[in-house]
Amino acid sequence: MSPPDQPPFDPDAVPTDAVVSRGGRDLRLTWANGEAAVLPAEMLRLRCRCAWCTRDRIEGRFPATFQAVSVTKIEPLGGYAVNLGFSDGHARGIFPWVYLRDLARENTVPPIGITSERTPQAA
Repeated sequence: MSPPDQPPFDPDAVPTDAVVSRGGRDLRLTWANGEAAVLPAEMLRLRCRCAWCTRDRIEGRFPATFQAVSVTKIEPLGGYAVNLGFSDGHARGIFPWVYLRDLARENTVPPIGITSERTPQAA
C-alpha cells in the first residue's frame, strides 16, 4: 500500500487569521466564511494529541487541568497545521487546522437569545 500523494486537506479549515492573545491565554482564529473562535490555552493543552500526551493519558498520568498554562509559540507546518508551544515547556503537539476548527465548533456557545435543540421550560 502506498501513501497518498498529498495528505487529506480541507482548504476551508485554514484560517485567514491566527493570533495568540496578549499573555498567551488563548488562540484567536478567523476564517474566510466569517466564523471566528477563541480557543483557551488550557483547552488546547488538554486536547494535545502528540505521542507523549497520548501515552500519559493511557497510563493515567495526564493532568486534569493546566490552569496557568499559556501559548508561547505558534509555528506553521506545511500549510495544514501549526505547532503550538506552551508555558509548561510542552511544544510537541501538531494541531491540524481541521482539528482546531473542530475544537472551535465544539467549544462554541450559542449567543444569548439563540436557542439550541432544547428550550428551557419555566417552572
